[in-house]
Amino acid sequence: MAASEVPEGLLYHPEHDWARIEGDAATLGITDHAQDLLGEIVFWDAPEVGATVKAGEAYTELESTKAVSDVIAPLSGEITEVNDAASETPETINDSAYGDGWLVKIKLSDPSEADALLSPSDYAGEISE
Repeated sequence: MAASEVPEGLLYHPEHDWARIEGDAATLGITDHAQDLLGEIVFWDAPEVGATVKAGEAYTELESTKAVSDVIAPLSGEITEVNDAASETPETINDSAYGDGWLVKIKLSDPSEADALLSPSDYAGEISE
């Protein structure tokens, strides 16, 4: 199996989710490793703008040809934007987990939660074990 991509500039949750923090906002998605484990993603029911997410808790589900899996929020906040394109063509999540396949953008409610997330090198170590 090829090594999963783990880009710099992101923070990672042990449940295979990533966060790109920009000021008091963050973009969230699943990692390349997660999409590889899931297989072909066939459905994503996007959450509503205005909903709140809590770090460490599921905020949506992805359905693949293998299973239905919870997506865990790496950070807490209010959803300000949903990737409608990924909802309409969920295979985008497989094709571009860190790019066009992002899931939601949130306004952070507690930016200090980022301190508990993994660095790219720490996350790479977790998934290579």
